[in-house]
Amino acid sequence: MSIKDTSRGKYYYTWPRPAVTVDIALFTVEGLLNQLRLQVLLIERDAEPFAGAWALPGGFVREDEDLADAARRELAEETGLGDAYLEQVVAVGTPSRDPRGHTVTVVWAGLVPGDASALRAGGDARRACWTDVDALPRLAFDHAALLTLALSHLRRRIGEAPVCFELLPKTFTLSELQSLTEAILGRTVDRRNLRRKVQEMGLVEEAAGKRQEGAHRPAQLYRLRPGAFDPERRPERELPF
Repeated sequence: MSIKDTSRGKYYYTWPRPAVTVDIALFTVEGLLNQLRLQVLLIERDAEPFAGAWALPGGFVREDEDLADAARRELAEETGLGDAYLEQVVAVGTPSRDPRGHTVTVVWAGLVPGDASALRAGGDARRACWTDVDALPRLAFDHAALLTLALSHLRRRIGEAPVCFELLPKTFTLSELQSLTEAILGRTVDRRNLRRKVQEMGLVEEAAGKRQEGAHRPAQLYRLRPGAFDPERRPERELPF
């Protein structure tokens, strides 16, 4: 049932409506080559409920605000990160998930280089920090479950699209690419298979220069080949990640 406000030309529904929020699981990697650790960005809540607890960045969607805009705004307000690669994961609307009332949240997964910019807590966040995904504190609300959904999405997506390149510098070695994908997947990747497939599929091309990696001879630098991947189409073969 709806009622029209003739003074404003809008319809207002009398049916009870849940609130809508966005929650962002933003990932990066930290550490030395072959010892990279996957990390997620957490904030310490400054208000009840769960004041003082750690949580994913996020908050309520404003009236007439697009979901993607809300995710980017909340991320910038609470962590100071204004530019990150984000993908929508899932909507979760379990009635009991938020003690403030029935709240539907739209979960986002994102990637950002660890040195993209300094963290700066604000808004509803006391602090913001990167935390290893295998050493997480207890999280507020149902954010542990939301994080699991976002991580599963990310691990599936790197086999569909070269999103992992968002975490690499413009030029990189194939060892760095392998180490990065292993950190995201949480398992080892066959070295020869990865190197063969990324070149066979034309995902990368040689770049100028080489980089010293430990005691080995300098490794060739590569870059993501411009136009190598059409985000509107699935690849004919699974990516080797």
